[in-house]
Amino acid sequence: MRLSDAHSAGDMRRFARRRLPRAVFDVIDAGAGDELTLRWNRESFDRISLRPRALVDVKKVDTTTTILGDPVSMPMMLAPCSFARMCSSAAEPAVARAAGRAGTLYAVPGGSGERPEIVAQSATGPLWYQLYMKPDHQANVELLDTIERAGYRTLCVTIDTAIKPYRERDLHNKISLPVTPSPRLLLAGLSRPRWSKDFLLGNSAGFDLMAARRAYNNFADAIMHIKSVTAEEISWLRDRWKGPLVIKGVLRGEEVPRMIDLGVDGIVVSNHGGRNLDGAPATIDVLAEVVEAAAGRAEVFLDSGVRRGTDVVKALALGAQAVLVGRPYMYALAAGGERGVDRMIELLRNEIIRAMSFVGATSVAEIDASLITTGPAPSRVDPGTDPALVSVH
Repeated sequence: MRLSDAHSAGDMRRFARRRLPRAVFDVIDAGAGDELTLRWNRESFDRISLRPRALVDVKKVDTTTTILGDPVSMPMMLAPCSFARMCSSAAEPAVARAAGRAGTLYAVPGGSGERPEIVAQSATGPLWYQLYMKPDHQANVELLDTIERAGYRTLCVTIDTAIKPYRERDLHNKISLPVTPSPRLLLAGLSRPRWSKDFLLGNSAGFDLMAARRAYNNFADAIMHIKSVTAEEISWLRDRWKGPLVIKGVLRGEEVPRMIDLGVDGIVVSNHGGRNLDGAPATIDVLAEVVEAAAGRAEVFLDSGVRRGTDVVKALALGAQAVLVGRPYMYALAAGGERGVDRMIELLRNEIIRAMSFVGATSVAEIDASLITTGPAPSRVDPGTDPALVSVH
């Protein structure tokens, strides 16, 4: 598996599937329930057509833009994906370094296997921090103090995970959530000895026998004690956090004005990658509704289902400021570690440039609704369809 042979997110997914134990791959790849939302995320992107525009000089295409005031090299950032050590012992610090080299942002997951201050030490660009609110108020205060000291600029509050999701692929694999090191998981790892060695010991010269356990403990501590997020808590966070405040997990336009009135600067349209509520709408289907409701008072971002640079252009045409990409870089981290993430980002960047060139947009500002056509609603796939065949294109 040479990274130079990977030319898309789909290629990275196949490489990851070959390298990871099946149970671990499914943790990353699976959705909730019958995985309908997981599939709809892709189907809904597929029914949007791009409209090439002729007689435009596209010798120079500029992908730079800003995200909440931070300049970035392209309208794409790396989404928060928990416990990256499942993919590689390089984990979240490697993702932060890759994002910095690419000139884009990384939203460090609340379920990171590495402490937020350690990830921040590896970063060379601005970071978001994904916050899962805890029932213990003092624990929230201490976490905010930690990420503030570490230099995080933007706080991204996830509001769509009040309870643990129900992912049947994990249950069939006897994997609990959060992923607990167990004899069954270790036995599965015997089929992938290189992965097992890397997961347990890392790849550095000095092996750390406790590194995997510490990573798991950090991850479990972050997500085992989650709670519903209320308007009162958003108001408290707005008073407490001085930087940009983002809410992630919005699927209804009518809720947006109140969120903005509470002081929210950014809205992430997200269904958690189809991993929480099965049957929730595809994010691209509700994006325009949320953008209209925001009315320019907050920046709107899209998460879930993005696999191609063309998807990025489609989302921007419907009003998104930028998109967040998750599974593709996790597949790439599994396929090739930090270099794999570098490769995946560049593949997506080049796809964005090609898409912009073909539709005649020489800058991000020129991407608008005139460049797309929306087709009929996607057919609803029979739940018996193998989701592994259709979840990634």
